[in-house]
Amino acid sequence: MTRSQPAPTRSQPAPTLRLTLIGLFIGMALPSLGIGHWFAPGHDLGSMAIREVIFWSIAAALVFLVVRFEKLPLASLGFRRPTIWTLVWGVVFGLLITALFIVCGLVVLPWLHLKGNADAARPLMTAPLWFRFLLVLRAAVTEEILYRAYPIERIEALSRSRWLAAGVSVVGFTLAHLSYWGPVQLIFVAPAGVLLAALYLWRRDIVCNMLAHFITDGIGLLPAH
Repeated sequence: MTRSQPAPTRSQPAPTLRLTLIGLFIGMALPSLGIGHWFAPGHDLGSMAIREVIFWSIAAALVFLVVRFEKLPLASLGFRRPTIWTLVWGVVFGLLITALFIVCGLVVLPWLHLKGNADAARPLMTAPLWFRFLLVLRAAVTEEILYRAYPIERIEALSRSRWLAAGVSVVGFTLAHLSYWGPVQLIFVAPAGVLLAALYLWRRDIVCNMLAHFITDGIGLLPAH
């Protein structure tokens, strides 16, 4: 196993509390409030496309805050040159999370006498393949920036606690799925959030996280139907 990489922020100026709170509001609160559904509440392809654009815009706003106002490089969000281990561990964690989803679906949900939210999944599964690919790509890129790299790096820099940073990341990521998917989906999302947070704390490689996230969502959303 490779050794973990040091947090980029340790060699850079610590962000201020004010800017961090603004960043957390942009990156975690806005998506969790379901802001996309305020502007495009429908389940047709056009409404879903508008929501995707809004999500990309939120991620772009956060990156702009980092570069323009925090005056920190993209390395402070875990961006670094990919290596072979980026690919290896991204694939390993993607398959691990997928296996966890299978166990949740086949064992945990029946044991608890629960069912997934088929109504929420149906518009996505019936969308064209090209749109589902773009959706999976967007989720992998933006959610890893918004819910993993930014909160973990900034909260750890301010609190000196990686566990607090990881905890906020997991809670924020989990609750972000509540408004659209409903509470049952959190049985899947929470463990995935824990594993993705652990991967980031270990590797400090956001591209590795994005790859793991893409594989996880892609296996579920990209097969032809």
